[in-house]
Amino acid sequence: MAVLLITRLLTLVLGYAYPAYDCYKTLELNKPQIDQLRFWCQYWILLAFLTTLETITDFTVSWLPMYGEAKLALVLYLWYPKTRGAKHVYESYLQPVLARHEADIDRGLLQLRASAKDATASHLQAAVSLGRACFAEVAGRVSSQLQAARSSGGGGRAGQVQ
Repeated sequence: MAVLLITRLLTLVLGYAYPAYDCYKTLELNKPQIDQLRFWCQYWILLAFLTTLETITDFTVSWLPMYGEAKLALVLYLWYPKTRGAKHVYESYLQPVLARHEADIDRGLLQLRASAKDATASHLQAAVSLGRACFAEVAGRVSSQLQAARSSGGGGRAGQVQ
């Protein structure tokens, strides 16, 4: 259990925090080099892809021995200055796949956005209708209680609901 915790902590620090800070340093240079910016974009694209893939397949691969250590080694390989594996993996594997399916992905994203927009609009309309109905019901109850209190003499100050 301790090894798992240490491996996850190292992956978080060496796979996310350190590269994010190095990326920040690159962006904040007076004249950032395009090659360095391109490398960090490739790294973050790969990391997002791998994190998504891992989330989907976690139940089937996380039980493998040394899985955490292999993931840590992969993350280090991707950004380590002597290997700069992100460039190789991105250009050799991920970019060709994404380029081949780019039109389909774009079409799917447009459909997803439209569906999300429609669902959000219909849910918002339903929420507004429910809110109006609740407000009308509460206002009706308050009004009837005020009228009942006034007609019965109230026994207290005028207009006070008891």
